[in-house]
Amino acid sequence: MKAKEKILYSLLGIIAFSTFGMLIWILSYIFIKGIGNVDLIGLMPAIITTIYMVVIGLVIAVPIGMGTAIYLNEYAKPSKFVKGIRFSTECLAAVPSILFGLFGMMFFVTQLKLGYSILAGGLTVALMILPTVVKTTEEALKTVPLSYREGSLALGASKFSTIMKVVLPSAVPGILTGIVFSTGRIIGETAAIYLTAGMVFRVPGNVMESGRTLSVHLYMLAKEGISLEQAYGTAIVLLMVVLGLNLLTYVIGRKMKNGK
Repeated sequence: MKAKEKILYSLLGIIAFSTFGMLIWILSYIFIKGIGNVDLIGLMPAIITTIYMVVIGLVIAVPIGMGTAIYLNEYAKPSKFVKGIRFSTECLAAVPSILFGLFGMMFFVTQLKLGYSILAGGLTVALMILPTVVKTTEEALKTVPLSYREGSLALGASKFSTIMKVVLPSAVPGILTGIVFSTGRIIGETAAIYLTAGMVFRVPGNVMESGRTLSVHLYMLAKEGISLEQAYGTAIVLLMVVLGLNLLTYVIGRKMKNGK
């Protein structure tokens, strides 16, 4: 039995090391190819547009997603309606991003007459990440021990106060994971944004103007063969933005958890 466990542990170690090594190899390759072609000033329009898109998507999806998860886990009783919500959420999570893009183009861009704008793109990506926020938040709430709720209620706190002051702070790490994952998906999304926000490469004056995110800019550089060197440089900046936003989300989450 011990021999089998050693073999299993060894295989798992090799798999973990291989995965880590592949990540380092990909990142190293991108950095070596693009480190001499990073132009932050030249990419500023795409960086600003990307930040706009992330902020709009999260501001819309996170409150709605967290509210839905709180209702499903804390208030709703088992029923066909609740099962229907969960089933719909799982189905939405499996929908390809190109379909969200087509819906956004037909509804937000055309039907609501928002045109190719950052707002139309932000609304579209908000719909994309909403299932992820709901699912991760609900799973995070499930990890909070029932004794926390019972103890708070026994001390005379209302159910709402218990959820806001006991349950949610305890679930912050799991909720934060979902937000970080959603942020990465928005930043890396191309098809849905391409079809709704457009590809105008300029600093947007407001959310009603068209814009080009870093991922769309990278796609345009690679697709049109303009400059592979610039494409690698853009990829490095894209990674830097992802890392920066993830670190910012982590810091905010830690402060929320510690009540500071």
